[in-house]
Amino acid sequence: MNTAQASVPEAGTALLRIRGLRAGYATRGRSGFGRRRVDAVAGVDLTVHAGQTLCVVGESGCGKSTLARSVVGLLDPFAGSISFGDVDLSSAGRRERHRVARDLQMVFQDPYTSLNPRMRVADVIAEGWHVHRGVLPAGEHAAEVDRLLSLVELDSSYAGRRLHELSGGQCQRVSIARALALRPKLIVCDEAVSALDVSVRAQVLNLLMDLQQELGVAYLFISHDLDVVRHIADEVAVMYLGTIVEHGTAAQVFQNPRHPYTRALLSAAPSIHDRPGGTNESALTGEVPSPAAPPSGCRFRTRCPIAADVCATEVPELRVRGDADHAAACHFAGEDPATGT
Repeated sequence: MNTAQASVPEAGTALLRIRGLRAGYATRGRSGFGRRRVDAVAGVDLTVHAGQTLCVVGESGCGKSTLARSVVGLLDPFAGSISFGDVDLSSAGRRERHRVARDLQMVFQDPYTSLNPRMRVADVIAEGWHVHRGVLPAGEHAAEVDRLLSLVELDSSYAGRRLHELSGGQCQRVSIARALALRPKLIVCDEAVSALDVSVRAQVLNLLMDLQQELGVAYLFISHDLDVVRHIADEVAVMYLGTIVEHGTAAQVFQNPRHPYTRALLSAAPSIHDRPGGTNESALTGEVPSPAAPPSGCRFRTRCPIAADVCATEVPELRVRGDADHAAACHFAGEDPATGT
């Protein structure tokens, strides 16, 4: 079975479209009665193109995983739309979602909790073929398991093992093999390498990039690690408290960060790479506000080194300002926090 077939969309084609997405959870009202909606994702627009990697990066609690879970249907959004190809997942019926699931797979952060520990590796990888009948004849399962294990750089002896016999990196490779089994067009990776040792992390990242080049698969890659994002991303969306505050190509965001939140993240992250702005960047202070009670105006203003009165009253639009080459949601995008210019 050849995974790189004509069904793979042409590179650059819009594959996943997210428009005005609001998603989250409900809590008890202040009086202890009723339910109160909390928007962990508060109006997000994103597009993932075929054969490319869009990375969503931000601190813990900013809504990244809620976004990922909404995309794959594990969480029903409050508002907005999610379209995959020509299918609107927000209004799709069960049968249509089942069909799309073949093309839209997910790799979770912790393989030990996302994979069934009672199953052998071969059964884990083959599970999707039993759910989506007709993808592969039963007589070809064993050979295809071996081929997929080879793709993720594990030999066929792993097919008979159980998860407790594998390391974290090996388990995550099995997760990737399971995701690839249905020949998806897009894989959502939710912190897929954050739990791995540094050396194993690099191996898995290189594996994902090699698989993308070979198979043409696209990634929506969720991460809080900027050096991981720098390594794998084609496009970067910086997320803060449920909203996208900066969006551009990886080169644009890393070489010319426009939003003070992005600049602070880059300044705080350890890296061997040179950073724009030298030593004048201000480190982040304070905690991320609760999404149940976000600040008025700009959501970042309570931690921003260049916040002004307008930031408390007007919500900044995510757009390209002045001579910038990419979009940022800041009234003073690109200004130096040290000088305000």
